[in-house]
Amino acid sequence: MDNFLQTKALIQNLYNKKIVPNASFALIKDGQVQTNYLGNTTWQSHQPVNKNNLYDIASLTKVVATTMLVLKLVKEKKLSLDDTVHQWLPEFSDNRVTLRHLLTHTSGIEGYIENRNQLNPDQLKSALIHLPVTDNFDKVVKYTDTGLIYLGFIFEKNYQKPAQQVLMEETILPLKLNHTTFNPDKSLCIPTENDLQGIVHDPKAQILGIHCASAGLFSNLNDLVKFSQYILTSNDELLNNLFQPWTDVVPQRSIGWDLRHDPIDNHCLIYHTGFTGTFMLLDKQNQSGMIVLTNRVNPRKDNELFLVHRDYIVDSFLRENNG
Repeated sequence: MDNFLQTKALIQNLYNKKIVPNASFALIKDGQVQTNYLGNTTWQSHQPVNKNNLYDIASLTKVVATTMLVLKLVKEKKLSLDDTVHQWLPEFSDNRVTLRHLLTHTSGIEGYIENRNQLNPDQLKSALIHLPVTDNFDKVVKYTDTGLIYLGFIFEKNYQKPAQQVLMEETILPLKLNHTTFNPDKSLCIPTENDLQGIVHDPKAQILGIHCASAGLFSNLNDLVKFSQYILTSNDELLNNLFQPWTDVVPQRSIGWDLRHDPIDNHCLIYHTGFTGTFMLLDKQNQSGMIVLTNRVNPRKDNELFLVHRDYIVDSFLRENNG
């Protein structure tokens, strides 16, 4: 696959320049897939990464699982994007905020939770549900975990089961993502910050556990390629409609996904990142995609250089995507 030579070189530079200890990545074009595995599981390890390794995919959970379940429930008419949060979670008092606002990060819900990481699951849930809606409501895109966590609570109302159990049964297993799980084999997991291995890195997800729908999935490159190919080749109208703006405010977002635009004709690509060093970009029109998995937070999370180089990689993919 010669389409993405510069993009591949830039991803390899993440490892060559010692920005991350490893990178597992795939490039997709017209049904062809090229994968590569670079580096070792940590800086100190001499164990090379391989196709069986599981990464904490962090906020990619939001699009691989949670958004997919919302679309399924909308298709089955069990939910509407225009349902209010209050309708499903009566303890949330503001009746303006809809599921669409949660998924496009335009809800305006924000606020400080004192001693958040010391709370138990019930205390954290209550604190989250009682966060205020600010003046940013329906005016500003501000990315947060809160809206997707709310959706997990709504799934629990629908199914009377823990959110992560529902996500596995209703999205992950039907898609045959056989290595994607909230309960990974620790020995297969790439360590994150402070060599945390097989335990979700996100502190809210650690506390909420089985009730968290914003993070917590572990997956490998092959499963995420399978997921990406499903999105790229699907004829489902709702999935196809992901590749367009669902907000009027800037920056535009889709349902669950961020958007990037083709530099030639400005068509939309869907894009999402994970705090641990994961990101993916899919282009339905050109039948192409990129998946990059790293543990950029190992050994510490203050790896700002990775974020700069991630933007270089995305820009390169957009340039080379048509050529």
